[in-house]
Amino acid sequence: MAERIGFYPYIEKALISQNIIWIHAVSVGETRAAEPLISFILKKYPDHYILLTHMTPTGRATGKTLFGQSLRVLQSFIPYDVGWMINRFLHHFSPCLCILMETEIWPNLIITCKKHKIPVALVNARLSEKSLRRSKYFLALMTQVISNISCIGAQTTLDADRLIQLGGKNVQVTGNIKFDVNPSPALVEVGIDMRNLIGRRPVILFASTRDGEEKLIFEKILKYCHDVAYANLLFIVVPRHPQRFDQIVSLAKENNLPFLRRTNLNNRQLPSRIKILIGDSMGEMPAYYTACDVVFIGGSLLPMGGQNLIEAFSVGKSVLIGPHTFNFSDITEQAILAGAATRVDDATIMLEAACYLLENSPRRFLMNENASRFFLKNRGAVRYTTAMLTPFIQPR
Repeated sequence: MAERIGFYPYIEKALISQNIIWIHAVSVGETRAAEPLISFILKKYPDHYILLTHMTPTGRATGKTLFGQSLRVLQSFIPYDVGWMINRFLHHFSPCLCILMETEIWPNLIITCKKHKIPVALVNARLSEKSLRRSKYFLALMTQVISNISCIGAQTTLDADRLIQLGGKNVQVTGNIKFDVNPSPALVEVGIDMRNLIGRRPVILFASTRDGEEKLIFEKILKYCHDVAYANLLFIVVPRHPQRFDQIVSLAKENNLPFLRRTNLNNRQLPSRIKILIGDSMGEMPAYYTACDVVFIGGSLLPMGGQNLIEAFSVGKSVLIGPHTFNFSDITEQAILAGAATRVDDATIMLEAACYLLENSPRRFLMNENASRFFLKNRGAVRYTTAMLTPFIQPR
C-alpha cells in the first residue's frame, strides 16, 4: 500500500506510467462490496493498478484491512465534487477507467471524466422508487449527468428500469456483488471464539441499529431481562455508526442493564449477570452474525430505509427486519419470499418473533438453511460486471 504524502498517496515515477483503474467506494459497505471485484480485476489484469478512494475514515480503514498487503492497490480520499479539484485529481492519477459503487453519482466528477475521455462505470447500482421520485425534481440535470456514464451494472431489473428513466445508457442487470463477498474465515473464527466465551446462552443480535432504534429496543427488552424465564438471554447491540458506541453505553446505564463492551471481553468467559454486549469493535460484523442465534437488521424500525441483509445470509443466518426497508426493497422482498427473512411491524413484535425462533429450533434452522440457499443462488455478479467493464479497460 502506497504511503500518503499530503492529500494524495505517494506514487513512484514508474507507477505513473502504469494503467490505473479507479474505484470509488464511499464508506465501509461499498468498500466491502468492492472487494471481490477488485480481487477479480487484479487477477484478470496483472499489468493494472487499483486506486481505491473513500469519503470516510472507516471506509479507508476497511480498504486498508482488505488490501493493505497489496502493492497494486493505492488508497486516497477523494476531493469534494468541485470541478477544479476533480480536474487536479485526474491529472495526478490519469486513470484509464473510473468505477463508481452503488449510488455514487457525482455530477462534476462524471462530467470532468468525460472531458478527459475517461469512461465512467456505475456498478452494483441501485435506485429506490423514493430516490427516483426525488431525482425527477432535477430531471434535466440528472439526465445530463447519467447519460455521460459509459455503462451501468444494475442490481435488479427494477433498478435498471429506474436508472433508464433518468437517462441511463448501456444499462445491464448484473446482479448484486455483495453476494460474491465471502465471509472472512478469520472473522468467522472470531465469532466462534466469541460464542465460546458467551457459552450456551441464547443470543439475539441487533445489527446496524440507527439513532432512535436502540431506545425503542431497550424499552422492550427490559421485561425480558427481568423475567426468570429469559434469565440466560443475551442481547448484542451493534450500532451502525462507531461514533455512537458511547451513546449505547449511556442508554444501558440509564436502563440499569448490566453490560459489557466487546472490546473489554478480553478472551474471558462472559459473566452471567451481563445482559447487553455492546459491539464497539470495527469490521467484525461477520463475527457477530456467527456468534448469535437470531438476527435483527436495524435501520428498519424507523423510516431510515434499512441496511444490507446479505452479510448475515453469507454465514447462514436468517433475519428479522422492520417495516422500513425502502433502500433495499427488492432484495428484502426476495429474501422474504425465499423464507430467509421475516418482516415485523415494531420492536414488540420483533422481540416476540425472536423469542419464538429461539424456542422453535426446527423453524429457526429451516430459515437459516433458506438464507444459505438464497445467498448461493444469487452469486455471480462479479463475473457479469467484469464482462461489462472489459471493453472499457484499455491501456492509456
